[in-house]
Amino acid sequence: MGKPVGTQGPLKIGIIGCGKIVGQYLDSFRRLGGVRLVAVADLDATRAQDVADEYGEGVRAIGVDELLAAGDVDLVLNLTIPAAHAEVALAAIAAGKHVYGEKPLAATTDEARRVLDAARAAGVVVGCAPDTVLGTGIQTARKAIDDGLIGAPVAATATMVTPGHERWHPNPDFYYVPGGGPLLDMGPYYVTALVTLLGPVASVVGAASHTRSERTIGSGPRTGETIPVTTDTHVTGVLTHASGALSTLVMSFDAVATHAANIEVHGPLGTLAVPDPNHFDGDTRLHRLGGDDWEALPVSAGYVDSGRGYGIADLARTLAAGSSEEPRAGGTLGYHVLDVMESLLESAHTGHAVEVTSRAERPPAVVLEDLADREREGSLSA
Repeated sequence: MGKPVGTQGPLKIGIIGCGKIVGQYLDSFRRLGGVRLVAVADLDATRAQDVADEYGEGVRAIGVDELLAAGDVDLVLNLTIPAAHAEVALAAIAAGKHVYGEKPLAATTDEARRVLDAARAAGVVVGCAPDTVLGTGIQTARKAIDDGLIGAPVAATATMVTPGHERWHPNPDFYYVPGGGPLLDMGPYYVTALVTLLGPVASVVGAASHTRSERTIGSGPRTGETIPVTTDTHVTGVLTHASGALSTLVMSFDAVATHAANIEVHGPLGTLAVPDPNHFDGDTRLHRLGGDDWEALPVSAGYVDSGRGYGIADLARTLAAGSSEEPRAGGTLGYHVLDVMESLLESAHTGHAVEVTSRAERPPAVVLEDLADREREGSLSA
């Protein structure tokens, strides 16, 4: 079985999937004493060995089945492509491991529900990216809202536009098939941030378009190769939060640039400009009612200098404390975010508003803390 709730010592991590994103997790694991990387696996054994060699510290490169069976792996970090998220998560759960996956939780809500149900039956914990919302950027904005600086939130806007990831990603195929696209790729950052700031979503109205049937790879060994596009590449909609606040969302792989803030939150006493939810930090700016200009708010909440993988450290602390609470970057939140996005696409294709039937509690706020320092001290004293 996986690491029992309340067990002391670092949570031992095994990674499945050693693609481009893995380096950011390795950087965080080097700073965090509450987690320890012990093994990596990939369908490309050479790629796994390269990651193990880069990290050092006794990390071994092994096969996927061997990693799932390893007695010293408490949690599987699932960094596979979205289409494989559910399959790998279910295999990890069947092996008695906790699992933390890159976003989205699964390609569909049906798959995601099977993952959560299996985890509940097995007594293991599911976590899901993005954990960017645990950093000082989104958390400082959340504290400003909770402190009443803008009054009760009325509305928000969230905007992400880019010409498309094929311009820089050497293997961008998965971005342009069902389970990809701008909404399921980048939307989790924005929707998770909106839920963190404003609470869960009750219903959605959406619209979408699919403007090109193929894309041309712009970097790496496949430069010049064309790939098919079989998913929507521009999605927009309105999210009605259970609180009554309305969020307008624009996610596009078809545009070039925008002057719009990544996220703005409006209330009767002011407006917040929230930093990029794809990052962990950044300035939160406030324009008060009757004020002359924007003011940068001091950093006041969140994990300082955090990075990808801090959601796992947060999960590890929950386990070590013997708590039955959902981790902040938990599977229930990941499921709700996926449900919101899937419902938005359903609305876009049917032309009707869609009720979001899932619910997720607004995760607890993160106090201002240097988690890396605290975890290192805890590791040294253990």
